[in-house]
Amino acid sequence: MIADYGYVGLFLLFGIAFVAGAFVVSWFLRPRDPNPAKKSCYECGEVVKGSSWIQFNVRYYLIALIFVVFDVEVLFLVPWAVVLRELGIVAFVEMIVFIAILMAGLAYAWKKGALEWQRSRRSRLRGLSRSSRAAGSSLPPARASLNGARPPRSGRLPSASPAAPSR
Repeated sequence: MIADYGYVGLFLLFGIAFVAGAFVVSWFLRPRDPNPAKKSCYECGEVVKGSSWIQFNVRYYLIALIFVVFDVEVLFLVPWAVVLRELGIVAFVEMIVFIAILMAGLAYAWKKGALEWQRSRRSRLRGLSRSSRAAGSSLPPARASLNGARPPRSGRLPSASPAAPSR
């Protein structure tokens, strides 16, 4: 029995030595003084224009997250469908509940506009604050301003009294 643990320990030491050896060899073989061309970004042979640090719209991440959720759903559905007859009615009811929860999430995302690639005028107008609607403005709060001045970053219009907090 001890000999079996000896083999496991030997494989563990061999694995650690292999990884450490790869790090040491790569450290010795790395370029010591790379030129500016090697430090620049590489875009398939194209000359890079601007910075590589750009902000992506959050919709890309929402669509990706929704895709992952429904992709994982398929991973659960396919094996379940293969052995459904052996599992019985309880497994069928459990899967119906699982699919219902996912469909509720899809309906919520659809209602919130997460599946729209571009926001429609209607969904932009839903984002208007109460103060801008009461003032008769047809522009979202980020565009509505007084005397052409830029509105505050919160998206609210400046209040008439500086001491009065706006809600």
